[in-house]
Amino acid sequence: MKRNKPKQTGFTLIEVMVVLLIIGIMAGLVAPQILGNQEEAQRKAAAIDIQSLESALTRYKLSNNRFPTTEQGLDALVNEPSIDPIPRNYPNGGYINRLPNDPWDNPYQLVSPGELGVIDVFSNGPDGEPGTEDDIGNWNLGDYLN
Repeated sequence: MKRNKPKQTGFTLIEVMVVLLIIGIMAGLVAPQILGNQEEAQRKAAAIDIQSLESALTRYKLSNNRFPTTEQGLDALVNEPSIDPIPRNYPNGGYINRLPNDPWDNPYQLVSPGELGVIDVFSNGPDGEPGTEDDIGNWNLGDYLN
């Protein structure tokens, strides 16, 4: 009589190692593409936020004949300023509902009067440091929105 020997099924160590090697190579090729797109998306999101803030600041100026000062900051778009110059026509609820943070979770900045324009609205960029090349402001939005 012949005994039926059960066949062993499964993967050999070499087969598992080959699959892991292929997955590693694919991850190495795909990861830089994904990370590069994320950084570009963050920069575009900051540029869009800055455009929105600039639009709200323009509405503020139309109502009050002036932009908020640097000391009043962007908070003047959400809460009526309590330091001079006090706006004369401040709408109930402000000009925007809330101030957004930039994609790197830092507050947007306002310099009024501006150093690079009438007003400067900007993010300190990925490094969070002011005055560096990666700053995104209303003076260079075209670099990020095209």
